Amino acid sequence: MRFAKSPIYYFVPVLLAFIVASCGNLFKDDEPGTPIARVGEVYLYPEDVAPFMDKSLSTSDSAAFMVNYVNKWAAKQLLLEKSKINLSEEKLKSFNKLVEDYRADLYTRAYTEALVQQSQDTAINTNELRAYYDSSKENFRLNEKLVQLRFVVLPNQFLDKNAVVERIKSFEQEDKEYLDSIAVQFKKIHFNDSIWVSASRVMAEIAPLSYANQDKHLKKSQFFELKDSMGVYLGKVKDVLNVNDTAPLAYIAPDIKRIILNRRRLAKERQLETEIIDEAIKKNEFEIYGKEE
Repeated sequence: MRFAKSPIYYFVPVLLAFIVASCGNLFKDDEPGTPIARVGEVYLYPEDVAPFMDKSLSTSDSAAFMVNYVNKWAAKQLLLEKSKINLSEEKLKSFNKLVEDYRADLYTRAYTEALVQQSQDTAINTNELRAYYDSSKENFRLNEKLVQLRFVVLPNQFLDKNAVVERIKSFEQEDKEYLDSIAVQFKKIHFNDSIWVSASRVMAEIAPLSYANQDKHLKKSQFFELKDSMGVYLGKVKDVLNVNDTAPLAYIAPDIKRIILNRRRLAKERQLETEIIDEAIKKNEFEIYGKEE
């Protein structure tokens, strides 16, 4: 089946010639009210297109972009007009209601968010985090192994590997100082074994580790030495938490903060709704008819 071409496609060469000739000034000196295109009683103006135009485009690319934009805009407007004619009255009423509701939601949500942001307290102290954590521990089960460990990655040609092995295992203050002093020779280092790290993140840093061998190497108090073409990986596992164990507070704290802040935001929104209704009632701007006395 073949369709007749829309008039807009016959218009494209003329539009392209116009754009190529005037593209440099299209968004600079046009007088207000000078349209680029029209469909019925709806007009497209340069300022409607300007936010979508990449200023780094060449003149010819800008012209091509404009042709494409105008075509899509025209097709949308023409389809909109056709839909108004061909859709049932019931459908149109339903869609108009959805549009009105969406528009109202956009405005009220933006205004409410602005008020909440102005007044919201984002400070959360340790006691508040701990209290929420203690009351909701069952909701914080791990779905992945967590590890506390320290490790280094040595070049394959590193000369004094045994000394590093002993220092990594012992890790007393003098060992830390020694390792820090030669850290420039390491390809990777991670000495903060007080933080919890997901097993997947450890595997991303230590290539020879995998889901197949993690149970062998990522065990509490386990030392491991692995090797590949990139280097030698030396690590000492301090502690491990497994799947379904309770996530430690330090690891889950960012999630708890988001939950607490979201609860505060919802509470503030409810407060604003109550206050604005009370104020409207006092000013006689809002009343409910048919309410029994």
